[in-house]
Amino acid sequence: MELGLKDRVAMITGASRGLGRASALALAGEGCHISTIARGAEDLSRAKAEFETRGVKAFILQGDVSQPKEADRFAEETLKEFGRVDILINNIGGSKPGGNLEAEDDVWHLAFEINFFTAVRLTRRVLPEMQNRGFGRIINIASIFGREWGGNATYISTKAAIIAFTKHTARALKDDRVTVNSIAPGSILFEGGSWWRKQKADPEGIADFVRREMPFGRFGRQEEIGAVVAFVASERASLINGACINVDGGQSRAKGDAFREIRASGGDRGRGRFRGFRAGEPHQRGLHQRGRRAVPRPLLRRRPLYDSLL
Repeated sequence: MELGLKDRVAMITGASRGLGRASALALAGEGCHISTIARGAEDLSRAKAEFETRGVKAFILQGDVSQPKEADRFAEETLKEFGRVDILINNIGGSKPGGNLEAEDDVWHLAFEINFFTAVRLTRRVLPEMQNRGFGRIINIASIFGREWGGNATYISTKAAIIAFTKHTARALKDDRVTVNSIAPGSILFEGGSWWRKQKADPEGIADFVRREMPFGRFGRQEEIGAVVAFVASERASLINGACINVDGGQSRAKGDAFREIRASGGDRGRGRFRGFRAGEPHQRGLHQRGRRAVPRPLLRRRPLYDSLL
């Protein structure tokens, strides 16, 4: 499938390693030029060489993009180098250990600077130019733990915020040539990443986690995230807007947990019953009996299934 990415320009935060690198490699493989910023000079140089082997131009900048001035510099230097930005991938993320309720304000502020405000600043910087030119793709790398419990409070709060920001920004757009989406990876294993470090520290514990939590019996791979990023960034994804796409092999449990709560509250009586209705009764189809024929039953007369999901 031709994705229409040849000679597009992608601006990616933190593409020197991990999911950012995998996303950049997938885009470069489709002919997309790459601009990235990261803190490590050695990793940046190595990544640049990898991108260029795909036959595209690569621009690298060493710096901390979570700092407002550095974010501005990244945008300015990219525009100076390529003249435009077609695709923005807000990829950097992380938080300090122990970022829970007891954490000091500076721990919370740091998590929001990295995971949320950097994306807001760069989106604000490049979106008007995308709209003027008539093409743009903004992709925010979130997490399944921005949609359900998992990890520390600072991390999941900031990821939930970026998902909400994505949806709001997408809904505000009136031009279908520019889209804004988020991608929510599950647990992804790559060298130097958090799951790699945890696996090294506690191989038995992590093996048990994989058995319990990962339906495929393995972690996700970074290239599996990159492939989804490339498609969402493409011309083919023109109707995908405001979405949060889980890429987790079925790991997330948000809906399952909600249905377990319904059952615990008595919503599922077992043996085919739900909210007091017997399986097969016309009530379950929104109908009730009047004489010998079934007629529509007003939906508001019963508590809806989704009460416990909200």
